[in-house]
Amino acid sequence: MLLGALTTYLANELVERSKRREKRRVRWDAKKLAAYAEYIGQVRSVVHTCVLLFEVREGMRSMARSEHDLAMDLTEAGAAQAVAFERVMLLAGTEVIDRAHAVQEATAAIGWQARGVVIGTLDEWRELHATVFRAINQFHECARSDLRVSGTFEGDQHTARGLLLPGRRQPD
Repeated sequence: MLLGALTTYLANELVERSKRREKRRVRWDAKKLAAYAEYIGQVRSVVHTCVLLFEVREGMRSMARSEHDLAMDLTEAGAAQAVAFERVMLLAGTEVIDRAHAVQEATAAIGWQARGVVIGTLDEWRELHATVFRAINQFHECARSDLRVSGTFEGDQHTARGLLLPGRRQPD
């Protein structure tokens, strides 16, 4: 009888320990998901702001906002991205962090050309965007793996759906 009670107690303790471990994992996964989503949202905000600044600076678009105002918007968006990146650094594993660093580098390159720090052609600008979106897709893939989300979209199939950039202008 004592052996039966001890066995039942140990079995219940193992089940409860497993439940606590699973609750803790789910809680951390929820925090990671929020951090990853916030980070990518901030990255996309920076990219969008870069596009506006680049197009205004290059005379491809006219807006009521000045180039200076758009540059200030980019500074603010970049600061928010940096904070979101730090949150990823606190919660993520090595692979996700490595992919986030690649996103940071690709986003910085777009920012440099948008601001005019680096001068390049429209084709080089488009390639910078392809690079950042490849980096974002690789980040997504690692984040999904870290969160144990099934499925995949890495590779050319997803990227081939096109960038949200205007087509090349035809000469008049």
